Amino acid sequence: MKTNGNTKKTIAKDQLKEMGYWDSIMDYISTFDTDFYHIYKDFLCTPYTNSIFDAKTIELIHIAINASPTNLCQSKLEMHMKNAINHGAKKEEIFEVLKLVSVLGMHTCAVGVPILVDEYNAYSNDSMPVQLNERQKEQKDQFIKKMGYWNRFRDILLVNDEPFFKSYLKYLTNPWEKDIISAKLKEFIYIAIDSSTTHLFENGIRIHIRNALKYGASFEEIMGILKIVSTQGSSTFHISLPILEEALSDI
Repeated sequence: MKTNGNTKKTIAKDQLKEMGYWDSIMDYISTFDTDFYHIYKDFLCTPYTNSIFDAKTIELIHIAINASPTNLCQSKLEMHMKNAINHGAKKEEIFEVLKLVSVLGMHTCAVGVPILVDEYNAYSNDSMPVQLNERQKEQKDQFIKKMGYWNRFRDILLVNDEPFFKSYLKYLTNPWEKDIISAKLKEFIYIAIDSSTTHLFENGIRIHIRNALKYGASFEEIMGILKIVSTQGSSTFHISLPILEEALSDI
């Protein structure tokens, strides 16, 4: 069912009141299929209306999801950055979120290095020794002290390429050297990108849920993160509808 101009203005006004934003994709869906729009909008609105987070926190989490290397939805990223700023987010806070998210690339090693070791050991009929020297043990202790966790793949990284590990340690821990955003929110950001539909890194989700609980997070707060991330499927429309319109215009 399509909608007329006055109805569309009312719809846009209502959504602006509930969620703080309105964009061309919402405009498209509300015009093309009003019935579905209300279902779609209600699903996206729930984390705003039933959440224990303030609007700025919700927007920072949306920024993390859409800036994640496994998602990178530009139109939604632009929308949520503007909305975060409208809700009082500072440039420094948004930049800290981006720094936290960018380290997701290291999951290549988190997943790939253990597989490499397993396959190498099977191929060579041997077991690769992993023995840290005293300097490397100090770096491991420094990592655990700052981040609160450790995985065996980091032992292998440390033994295999100490300079690379040191650069990784500085990269990972830099956002933790400042209090621009709280430690609990940092863990929320990690939970969001690890539980992202386009990533689903179970080991990371578990580690960062544990850390968030240590920083005082409640069950309801962590559940709230998962509900926000569950709306990531809306990226389908943000990416696909402009392509659909361009394809139709060429016919």
